[in-house]
Amino acid sequence: MARHINPSNSTNKTIDAIDRKRERERRFILNKARENASELAIRLVQRLLDDHIIETNDVQSIQEGVEKQLKAPADMDEFEVRLKIADIRTLVPDPNILSLYLTAYIIDDLINHPNIQDIFGDDLDIYNSVDSILGIIRPR
Repeated sequence: MARHINPSNSTNKTIDAIDRKRERERRFILNKARENASELAIRLVQRLLDDHIIETNDVQSIQEGVEKQLKAPADMDEFEVRLKIADIRTLVPDPNILSLYLTAYIIDDLINHPNIQDIFGDDLDIYNSVDSILGIIRPR
């Protein structure tokens, strides 16, 4: 199917503007998470415990793992982050990229952590718990 060429390129300008806005938001969130990783990890693990998402016998080691994951995406290529969240990217309509990344980490990797006894809830429950903490660093 042929694409109609718009002489004013207004469609392309709009798409480019949206892409630039998303990229700026992505960089802002990832850098803010790296700067505040320790505090966010403590709050996030506590929220996961309070919401009965995770069950663990060593909170400190889980916090260290989450802190490491909060710092990692800022140094990763966009492709690597997108690959990590590929299975759950359509979970919510306007997702927080970092919340998706941490949700994927919990579902795929944290479940195998030696100090995790069990993980409860579906993907959306986990995302909502994670985003309730990480949503505060998302610019509005």
